[in-house]
Amino acid sequence: MRLTVDLAPRHRGGLRLRHPLIVAAGGAGYGAELLEAVGESTPGAIITRSVTREARRGNPPPRMTLRPDGLLSSVGLPNPGLEVMLRRQAPRWAGSEVPIIVSICGEDVADISALARTLEMHPEAAGLELNLACPDRGRGGEPIGLDVEASEVATVAARAATELPLVVKLSAAAPDVRAIARAVAAAGADAISATSALPALALDREAARPALGTAYGGLSGPAIKPVGLRVVWEIAQVVKVPVIGIGGVHALEDVLDYLAAGATAVGLATAVLGDPTLPGRLAQALARWGEEHGIEHVDELIGRALPRRRDRGSLRTGSYRR
Repeated sequence: MRLTVDLAPRHRGGLRLRHPLIVAAGGAGYGAELLEAVGESTPGAIITRSVTREARRGNPPPRMTLRPDGLLSSVGLPNPGLEVMLRRQAPRWAGSEVPIIVSICGEDVADISALARTLEMHPEAAGLELNLACPDRGRGGEPIGLDVEASEVATVAARAATELPLVVKLSAAAPDVRAIARAVAAAGADAISATSALPALALDREAARPALGTAYGGLSGPAIKPVGLRVVWEIAQVVKVPVIGIGGVHALEDVLDYLAAGATAVGLATAVLGDPTLPGRLAQALARWGEEHGIEHVDELIGRALPRRRDRGSLRTGSYRR
């Protein structure tokens, strides 16, 4: 079975991957170390850890706590700033057959525009991901991706500043992720990735206080797969751009589910922390499964679970919010 996919088919240069299993933001730092460690089991692409305009130290510890159903983390985007990161990392990306998509986090239009313009000057970057989970300075620090207009404005800013393929990352915490998806697709997104970690809380019972230094964190891992599937299933019915499905992927069955829900590519992050070779090995398993079932191209698996009539059923506002 042929596994090639294009994450930016309406972009003049496209964003073609050898297979649809990628490392999502947070799973591989800035990518170079993972590529050096995995041998031939390479991912289809790597989305880097989100990077900001200026350096950040991150949140106070503890930053992570492992739960039975996933990983709760509040790292706080520690990074050296985009320009310093590119000086250190971009030469290591050069010559790699694995596309590197740089995830950016800006707090206003000026931030986003500056980040995108800087990436535009670095041909080592295959594309950029605009992380809409970042706080909106103009809205009191609320995540950009919770508001339709803010999401649209952010996407317009990134699109105007760069000709690189643009992936926009949405959150399941949005009141209606379908409206956000429509807005960013219309504003110039070449693809949509979903979903980011979900806001959550864990307690240290002995100390009778939150387990993380910031109290709240983002939940990732197996617990959020049903949420990720719901989000992908809904987004795929209202936009025509590719969707990257993220959340709780660790086995072939998860990959098949996301493809059936409408994802063109499938991202892993938490699982990659324990096994950097997993995306490449899952791609091999997917190819074998397809051959065993008489599938010629992975495109045949995409969207199999979508309803024939779109914008109906669960797409009615409030239909799953009981």
